Amino acid sequence: MGKPSRDKGLRRERAIVDLHVKCGLRAERVPLSGALRYRGNGADVDLYVRGAEPVKAEVKARGDGDGFRTLERWLGGNDALFLWRDRTSPFVVLPLHVWLEIVGRSARADADTDAARTERRNAIEHGPLPPTDAVARNVA
Repeated sequence: MGKPSRDKGLRRERAIVDLHVKCGLRAERVPLSGALRYRGNGADVDLYVRGAEPVKAEVKARGDGDGFRTLERWLGGNDALFLWRDRTSPFVVLPLHVWLEIVGRSARADADTDAARTERRNAIEHGPLPPTDAVARNVA
């Protein structure tokens, strides 16, 4: 793998970690993208969305989406795509917003009591709120 491809992969892995951290979820990049089998783990990213045991995640990036287009077409406007090959276990493809909703619910039942975390999650999901103008501040 060339340096540009490796650097692109690192950027995408860091972006996935940053996205989860901004949503108030613990996430870590696995050193050397799992090549060292750090903690017995060959994945790219550890996502702590179900307690102490991480969900091990692989991150793939393609500039032209080669290999992703069929999955996107099959998913369409649905929330999940189940892929099931004969004599194997099925696996699931989820859009990011569905994934974040699921892990947000499972990772913390007390999310509404943590105001800072809830505010960060809402800012990410809905974008930052526009600044209030001077007239609105004086009325409030």
